[in-house]
Amino acid sequence: MQYKRMPIEIESPESLGYDSIECNLAESSVRDVQFKDIDINLNELVIAYGDHIGKPALRELIAKDYKNISTDDVLLTVGAAAALFIINSSLLTKNDHLIIIRPNYATNIETPRAVGCEISFIDLHFEEKYALDIEKIKSAFQPNTKLISITTPHNPTGTMLSEEQLVFLCQLAEENNCYLLVDETYRDISFQSPTPLAATLSNKAISISSVSKAYGIPGIRLGWLITQEKSLQNLFLAAKEQIYICNSIVDEEICFQYLTKKEKYFPAIQQEVKTNFSILKKWIESHQYLEWIEPSGGVVCFPRFKNEVDIDIEKFYKILLEDYKTYVGPGHWFEQSKRSFRLGFGWELQNAFEKGLNNIDKAIEDARKV
Repeated sequence: MQYKRMPIEIESPESLGYDSIECNLAESSVRDVQFKDIDINLNELVIAYGDHIGKPALRELIAKDYKNISTDDVLLTVGAAAALFIINSSLLTKNDHLIIIRPNYATNIETPRAVGCEISFIDLHFEEKYALDIEKIKSAFQPNTKLISITTPHNPTGTMLSEEQLVFLCQLAEENNCYLLVDETYRDISFQSPTPLAATLSNKAISISSVSKAYGIPGIRLGWLITQEKSLQNLFLAAKEQIYICNSIVDEEICFQYLTKKEKYFPAIQQEVKTNFSILKKWIESHQYLEWIEPSGGVVCFPRFKNEVDIDIEKFYKILLEDYKTYVGPGHWFEQSKRSFRLGFGWELQNAFEKGLNNIDKAIEDARKV
């Protein structure tokens, strides 16, 4: 495999240094939790190798929320990123074909590229409201198609598939004897009723999630993949064991104790997201220079400069960061034009978020070509 560093990681806020950013609107998650604010006790934990599949009680806790899913269907991983790597590197070879939507989270694309498989991109377009065209997926199938890879709610646009679309994609996977990978890391922050977990709809569907995006504990690096197909679970477990044997039992225990009390923590998270989203919606819908497709879930959106706006894009990003200490995710993170950018509305608290939006306005005015 030929690895290549991704712009989204090279230019991430943590790589730049959080001390250089005052208003961080590039983050794709809710605000990070401080350890002192959650009720966690690790005093009785034995620091030993953990269950290779993952802490049974945590897998049971995750499984119980979904119809048709058992504890054995859940494999714990080091964040959703490890789950994506395990799946793509286990299922795909250079002789296989992948169908994937774009824009997308970079890892979903770069790992298959490193594997060397053939890739068909199904590009989403602003003019089509970033809606997924199922017919384009159908026409992309080849005899060697092994995997369809999608995200919902979508990163970076925040758009969502309907239940009907998700069911149809599962049927397509069954009919073509391939698998459907659904990155569902934002599922718990849907603004409408979430679609069924993909893995509950078919044994050809694989669901991915984590506690990084919706729960504010990305530092413990805990995610999971869910599939009802036992042969896949054995394959993925073999990959996990060869890569890192098992998860950190400290991470698993923190995650378990946190999720057992999530009703205590999650309402405040949801309220902060709702407050910022309301501010964001009012700001952008009356904006002179920017336009968006309103997201249906998650904590990110993907606004762009209106076509008629004449602006020095590079100057805009430079001024925004260097002069106003505000950061957004430029479009090239997602292989898109820099006239679009990912804007996160879940990480900063209200005052800093409002300041960040105001700083975007100032940077636009400074960078506009007159």
